[in-house]
Amino acid sequence: MAQPLASRRIGLLTASASRLGGGVFEAVVAQAGLIAAQGGTPVVIALEDAWAHEDRHRFGAAEVLTVPVRGPRQIGFAPALARCLDAAALDCLHLHGIWMYPSAAAAAWASRTGRPCIVSPHGMLDPWITGRGRWKKALARLGYERRSWRRAWRLHALTGREAADIVRETGRTDSIVIPNAGPPLACTGRVPATMQFAYIGRIHPKKNLGPLLSAWRSVDRPAGSELVIAGWGDRRAVSELEDWVQAAGPSVRFLGPIFGAAKRELLARARFVILPSLSEGLPMAVLEAWSHATPVLMSDACNLPAGFDAGAAMDCGDTRSSIAAALDRAFAMDDAEWTAMSQAALTLAAGEFSSAAVGSRWADTYRAAIAA
Repeated sequence: MAQPLASRRIGLLTASASRLGGGVFEAVVAQAGLIAAQGGTPVVIALEDAWAHEDRHRFGAAEVLTVPVRGPRQIGFAPALARCLDAAALDCLHLHGIWMYPSAAAAAWASRTGRPCIVSPHGMLDPWITGRGRWKKALARLGYERRSWRRAWRLHALTGREAADIVRETGRTDSIVIPNAGPPLACTGRVPATMQFAYIGRIHPKKNLGPLLSAWRSVDRPAGSELVIAGWGDRRAVSELEDWVQAAGPSVRFLGPIFGAAKRELLARARFVILPSLSEGLPMAVLEAWSHATPVLMSDACNLPAGFDAGAAMDCGDTRSSIAAALDRAFAMDDAEWTAMSQAALTLAAGEFSSAAVGSRWADTYRAAIAA
């Protein structure tokens, strides 16, 4: 049977093809796999950074091209990007993330070539995000973002809430809504032997780790309970977290960044993954947890209401008191109740968030864009 994207070259343009890209990097890794599974050739194009070479293996056989940055990293000006995009001979370009120079390069490529460009903001139009660094974002809008949004064949929303953010910010009402795909199932079918809670992700104010640690310290915990935090962030955020962890005592550990087998092992051991975020697109950490049949405590800002509806997640809110209440409920849950949540998580991971389901939708989208 012919593969939907056979002979098609799909560019995945992003600011960072490494762990520095956080959840967007994980989403791009997954997107490259989806394209390859549909018979296409994924071409990852990114700005150079300190980890790009080390993390290159995450993309498997996909082409990965990086270009040097001139000036501040937060702007990402890369004059060689235009030549790189032209030489890649792409049928379609998919931009992941906004507010940096790759937005300008993507719009210029689409204008030069007449080929389609899809823009995925990855939650970066959330009001919590647009309310920070207002003057920098105002300059980006005037300088290139509005042109990028107008020139895009479509903007892509991960959720209905993000589609509403796109309408508010860009005026466009024709967004496509497709969720991130989770990783392959890695279920062990066991009830964890320990009462371990895990946070995996970026160390950043929007992740709301201060109230999480305050709530953890305030609740009565069963003997041996542990909160494990794994992630990365800028020096100031990590230093602040380390101070909080030290104050919390031996029941809290900070592992720093973990990847590959170490991450899978943590997910397999955890009784719950917890994510009390203030702002998200669609967090890969939750999909990774569900692929391991691990239930989740998360805030509404994670934009995964299906988890609440299916019973795979509990709403922990984003305040100290709401997080503490969710922890109390989780500690009181017996094995039968936990198993029901675990099975619901696995059902979601195998269904609407599976790579097969999401990959098929993307294949249809890329084909429609190329044919337009």
